[in-house]
Amino acid sequence: MRFARHLPSLLLLVPPALVVASFNCQTTQDGVQFDLRALRGSHSVVIPSSTEDPVVSVNRTWTINPCFPIEREKDSPLEEQCPEGTRVCGIEQVSLNHGAPTIYVIPIAGDIDGRHTDEELKRLKTSDAVAGKEGLRLTLNGGLYDKVKQQAVVEFICDLDRTGLEGEKGEKETEKRETETETETETEKSLKFVSYDTDDKELHVLRLEWKTKYACEVVASDPPPDQGSSSWGFFTWFIIILFLGVAAYLIFRSWLAYNRYGASWDILPHSDTIRDIPYLLKDWSRRVIGTLQGGGARGGYSAV
Repeated sequence: MRFARHLPSLLLLVPPALVVASFNCQTTQDGVQFDLRALRGSHSVVIPSSTEDPVVSVNRTWTINPCFPIEREKDSPLEEQCPEGTRVCGIEQVSLNHGAPTIYVIPIAGDIDGRHTDEELKRLKTSDAVAGKEGLRLTLNGGLYDKVKQQAVVEFICDLDRTGLEGEKGEKETEKRETETETETETEKSLKFVSYDTDDKELHVLRLEWKTKYACEVVASDPPPDQGSSSWGFFTWFIIILFLGVAAYLIFRSWLAYNRYGASWDILPHSDTIRDIPYLLKDWSRRVIGTLQGGGARGGYSAV
């Protein structure tokens, strides 16, 4: 009784991420199962500075973990990382005269400070807005930046030639490729930035596109391959074990009878029954044939 009286207070101590079940990369939409667990982990797309001002440089890095909250980095200050429970996050770096950048954290979606993802999933084939596309659309909420609600819309697009991890490189590799055009870099990546719409004063929307074979309904809904061709079934093993058991029984009884009575046909156990097997089979065959020919209703015994 004491525990029941204090239960509401104890529930208040449980983190929101544990209370609310969020999307874990597995879902069924319109009878089609999608499994995106191969994409779990943190994935980022870097957007270089869009300003032509040589004094001011603004770079943004959008990071997403579709299955679980983004893990925090031990080597970075907490104030430069997204809050606990964030699934989609933006890090904006503003530099003046190539000096030390000022970091701005933009939490887009997640179970953050009592707000929840409230995820919404749609199969693209049944969405009027995305005619001709195959895949899954994931909408996540829960972020708040400058007192404005944030939302992430991620479209997982079917591409049988991509795993979804193409184009992911470390920071050093990214620096080496700074001279390449944005188009060349983006075509290599499966995860792409589409837009960050801030026109609405009440809701800012980040849109990402992710090409992967795990968004294809062929991959998502196909049953696992039949293993019957590469391994024996239960019935085959049953017949083999039964045969070995009968053989072992006959050999043992024959050896026992031989040691007691000497070698003869009678050393086989149930020798009389074995002698009668051909006749029993012949009689049984006649009965089956008679039944099939319509003579099953007649009684009597057919002499052998």
